[in-house]
Amino acid sequence: MKMIKTALIVATLLATLSAQAQEVTIRKNLGERIPQLQKIDEVSKSPMPGLFEVRVNGSEIFYTDAEGNFLLQGSLIDTKQRRNLTEERVDKLTAISFDALPFKDSFTIVRGNGKRKLAVFGDPNCTYCKRFERDLQNVNNVTIYMFLYPILSADSNEKSKHIWCAKDKAKVWQDWMVREQLPAVASCDIAALTRNVELGHKYKITGTPTLVFADGSRVPGAIAAAEVEKRLTTAKN
Repeated sequence: MKMIKTALIVATLLATLSAQAQEVTIRKNLGERIPQLQKIDEVSKSPMPGLFEVRVNGSEIFYTDAEGNFLLQGSLIDTKQRRNLTEERVDKLTAISFDALPFKDSFTIVRGNGKRKLAVFGDPNCTYCKRFERDLQNVNNVTIYMFLYPILSADSNEKSKHIWCAKDKAKVWQDWMVREQLPAVASCDIAALTRNVELGHKYKITGTPTLVFADGSRVPGAIAAAEVEKRLTTAKN
């Protein structure tokens, strides 16, 4: 029994050393051959034997062999389970802790019992945000945390200022996004807007709308009300 345990320990150690050597080789070869891959965040074995995952820039995924001689970019599909493993991996890497969001820098829209939760980063000049906001009128029993995210133009910041400084932010937002009623001129401390943009940069939010569900999953772009319903139902905080 003691010999078996010793053999297992030795085998584990050898496997660890082999994996470390492979990672060193992959980092060295890819870094020397491809300038964009000089800074690699992580090298790990993928679910496919012989294929290694190379992660850069936080959530960009590539695949390579044990020596870094070949490089693949695209989706790794599990054909048996019909799962997009690359998509699942990126979703996990880009997830945002919902409870860690600075809700003081948002305003809420509550419908029905408000039990389900959704955070939205939106720009008042975003056409897709307007379409999404109209679809969202059909979603009930939800609390929407709206983070004004003025990134499209200087006018986006101006409109966001008037919305943020309004007495009833939710009403003014929906009047503009759904009914095209311009927000009245208003002024106040708008430091929250700056913080929202900084927050978006931190989480690499590059477009609007961007949705964050209670389970941390995010969706970049407008989706139909039916899809919102589905995700609200499956997301668990």
